[in-house]
Amino acid sequence: MHDLVIHLDRVNSATSVEGLWRLHLDAMASFGFDRLLYGYTRYRSGRSLGDPQDWVVLTNLPAAYMRPYIEEGLYLNGPMVRWALENDGACSWSWMHQMVAKGGFSPAELKAMEFNRKLGVTTGYTISFHSVSKRAKGGIGLCARPGLTQPEVDELWAKDGPTITVMNNVFHLKLLTLPYSGSRTLTQRQREVLQWVGDGKTAQDIALLMGLTPATVEKHLRLAREALDVETTAQAVLKAAFYNQMFTVDA
Repeated sequence: MHDLVIHLDRVNSATSVEGLWRLHLDAMASFGFDRLLYGYTRYRSGRSLGDPQDWVVLTNLPAAYMRPYIEEGLYLNGPMVRWALENDGACSWSWMHQMVAKGGFSPAELKAMEFNRKLGVTTGYTISFHSVSKRAKGGIGLCARPGLTQPEVDELWAKDGPTITVMNNVFHLKLLTLPYSGSRTLTQRQREVLQWVGDGKTAQDIALLMGLTPATVEKHLRLAREALDVETTAQAVLKAAFYNQMFTVDA
């Protein structure tokens, strides 16, 4: 318990996504989970998870796994992705084998399972995080180190599962408070003009406040919309707020 408190204090003190992720990788590796895949979206609609460029994705899986999994859309038929979208909590990957025995998977889901088998992603647990929004969903796959069987992982979970679940939930909640850009990066000027828009200022107001011309303000707003891949400035403000890019404190 003492070690858990120390770890959670470090998580709480993390000031960057990178630092937080390293803490979590080390913590999960100490339990035998040496490969992790975390994903979070605020653009869920039914089974759709929205544009992958808008996801928060963190992983230490190799590109040989991630490229086909994301770019070829294998994640769309991932059995544990299906489970995570339909449930909250933790689930042993033994669930997949039970479903196969019942004939409960489609050919596309079986193909995704075969892909995982070839890449050595076969034993572990998935945690699906509870969300108060129907549009938001997050989850993490914890892949056990090579050599561990699923029964051995299940035995480990019976002993340490509650602790691991708490650590992942706190990691998830902390991550949601940290600035994350992914492929949607704003410049300082773009962020500043969006902040003023968020405060209810017009382009003319912002020009006066920033010592710019209204045309220059409009240019920064247009570039911000393009960077965030949205059509309106209101959408840009919302998306920047989602990823905690609006009012950041520079270190």
